Amino acid sequence: MSFHLGTTIALTLFVSFFALLLGLFINYQFNKIVVYEDFYLPHQSPIYNLSISTHLVCNSSSSHSSSNRTMEELNDVWHSMNDEELMWRASMVPQIKKYPFNRIPRVAFLFLTRGRLPLAPLWEMFFKGHKGLFSIYIHTSPDFNYEPPPSSVFYKRRIPSQAVQWGRSTMIDAERRLLANALLDISNERFILLSESCIPLFNFTTIYTYLTNSDQSFLGSFDDPRKIGRGRYNKRMYPNITLFDWRKGSQWFEIHRELAVKIVSDVLYYPVFKNYCVPPCYMDEHYLPTLVNKVCPGLTSNRSVTWVDWSAGGSHPMTFLKKDVTEEFLRSVGSELNCSYNGKMSSICFLFGRKFHPSTLQPLLR
Repeated sequence: MSFHLGTTIALTLFVSFFALLLGLFINYQFNKIVVYEDFYLPHQSPIYNLSISTHLVCNSSSSHSSSNRTMEELNDVWHSMNDEELMWRASMVPQIKKYPFNRIPRVAFLFLTRGRLPLAPLWEMFFKGHKGLFSIYIHTSPDFNYEPPPSSVFYKRRIPSQAVQWGRSTMIDAERRLLANALLDISNERFILLSESCIPLFNFTTIYTYLTNSDQSFLGSFDDPRKIGRGRYNKRMYPNITLFDWRKGSQWFEIHRELAVKIVSDVLYYPVFKNYCVPPCYMDEHYLPTLVNKVCPGLTSNRSVTWVDWSAGGSHPMTFLKKDVTEEFLRSVGSELNCSYNGKMSSICFLFGRKFHPSTLQPLLR
């Protein structure tokens, strides 16, 4: 009897001891997993606003076009990224060329302005009825905080902006900032830089068709042997940029997505210009023309689609007032017959006009 009792007690103690060891072992393994997750699988927090990042997510089961989806998701372009992160994200290029959804290419209209757009009603009329085929991005003075009404196509289209000085590197910073923000939307295929004094010379359909069917970008890049061309070259730019590379052109460009990515991705030539392109060198006239000549000269038609009138001479083009805007004048604006489009001669050379005073709004609306 005492033998069986002793055996039972011993067996009970053994089972209890085994259960204790098993519990300690399980707890140890669980702690290892938790530690591994904490160190190697840290919790990810959103880096920027979901409204900016959602265009990267494609729902393969959706039958809706990407243009409708992204138009709703990207209706507010404000974010908290600094320029370095913005350029990094914008420089990403899909390695698979075929889109897994029905992508309708858009034209991104990039407005570089100091404040309000005085010709906004004209642009509202221009964009009306074409939702899903365009995007709008506005770079203003950082202290400008006016927001148009929700019914406006310009509502919540202002991007985080910084102060800009004419002819300085801050001008290029603003242009790159506009491009980078627009590149975040994968639907944007063409990018046109405009000022607050620009107007469209044709209806939306004509301009959209012209740009989206073009084989090349429209950015002037030419060798100017004069003092206001080669004379602005700084020898300290050598060897990254030589006099042979040096080019000049208008800052008002229209480019396709491939070239836009190259511009925001540039970390080699931009610092050289920022350090050594000082007056009488102006970055907005030389940086992009020289960059294009260096990295992709075959991607541009070497002309602008924005018309200006330099006939008055001087360092700035002519500004048009209310009295100048007549039907005859508008028919003559940008009339030129010697430009090339997709390898053929075209009667349409300019799509936009520049330097129109706010007083021209009413006659333009008529």
